[in-house]
Amino acid sequence: MCDHQPPCPPAEATDHDSARLVATHPEQGWSLLCNGVVIFADTGELLPDGRVVPAPRTSPDQTA
Repeated sequence: MCDHQPPCPPAEATDHDSARLVATHPEQGWSLLCNGVVIFADTGELLPDGRVVPAPRTSPDQTA
């Protein structure tokens, strides 16, 4: 899917979210990466095979 040099990491790679953006829709809260991964504004992800990577959650007693 990627024709960049060096190529973007595949969706299965641990660093898949470092692929290049090919479409971004901040008004809708999502962006599409070159490797087919959809990333959401809350940091959740949808992988090309349909798997979901939930956004990390913090408990209310944690301080920022």
